[in-house]
Amino acid sequence: MKKIGFLSFGHWSSSQHSASRSASDVLLQSIDLAVAAEEVGADGAYFRVHHFAQQLSSPFPLLAAIGARTNRIEIGTGVIDMRYENPLYMAEDAGAADLISGERLQLGISRGSPEQVIDGYRYFGYEPAPGQDHADLARDHAARFLEVIEGAGFAEPNPRPMFPNPPGLLRLEPHSPSLRDRIWWGAGSRATAEWAAEQGLNLMSSTLLTEDTGVPFHQLQAEQIDRFRKAWAAAGHTRTPRVSVSRSIFPIVSDLDRAYFGAEGRSADQVGMIDGGIARFGKTYAAEPDRLIDELAADEAIAAADTLLLTIPNQLGVDYCAHVLETIVRDVAPALGWR
Repeated sequence: MKKIGFLSFGHWSSSQHSASRSASDVLLQSIDLAVAAEEVGADGAYFRVHHFAQQLSSPFPLLAAIGARTNRIEIGTGVIDMRYENPLYMAEDAGAADLISGERLQLGISRGSPEQVIDGYRYFGYEPAPGQDHADLARDHAARFLEVIEGAGFAEPNPRPMFPNPPGLLRLEPHSPSLRDRIWWGAGSRATAEWAAEQGLNLMSSTLLTEDTGVPFHQLQAEQIDRFRKAWAAAGHTRTPRVSVSRSIFPIVSDLDRAYFGAEGRSADQVGMIDGGIARFGKTYAAEPDRLIDELAADEAIAAADTLLLTIPNQLGVDYCAHVLETIVRDVAPALGWR
């Protein structure tokens, strides 16, 4: 059994061809798509976080709303850019959203990717410490967030409080006791995956890796997953970690599918540059279900992961994205042993 969810970047555009033309459209449609995903048998609704862009940004109001409208699916992010986050405020928001959803939150966090503005986190009031860079800033914020969601008290209580305090130091509220085990790190390299394992974080790997060894993308990603699991075992953690990979997968079962994605059947891995460094990008899978099944069966990283996140074209609308999810769950997943 493999968990299958969707990952939305939450784009909107004023284009007449877009079904999502405003922030309001995207937020309300994201809730509707999560409900539809649960109805067609998918397992998760995940959202990318970008700042200063016509995309989803503050995730917790959306996650809480989805939690209140659904009953079963996991609700998460892929990923929150920790350079921008106040760790304590984030811990309160995450605790509230998790409890509203019945402890179904799966939070992907990371250093983040290139943003729309230069050093955007500075506008949020954050600066790397002397001798540190923006990646250090993200890891420092992440470390503090992970520390406070453990639930230990750390704040000195007022001796004359407005309301009675429990004994001892105070923790942040609301507290979700199991949330720490459901935090993931978005890793772009094998070394970062090993670091995530050492921290006791689940692994979230996307269709982009910030290194290239010359092997096909899915094999490099499978090696990343293998190194993560070995590092997890070496660290002595007692629970079983989770691993997700993201893919763009489009079954062609109608003329509309063919019009949108028929040309993607010729897609291949790509090599590019991000932030001045080399990057590998995974291909898009688009074909009739029988051929799609054969191609996906050969993807070593999907086979190694317990969770598959399907990147969806949210601007094509809720109905079309739900159709893609339902087709994969119904016509593709069973033949691959995912269902």
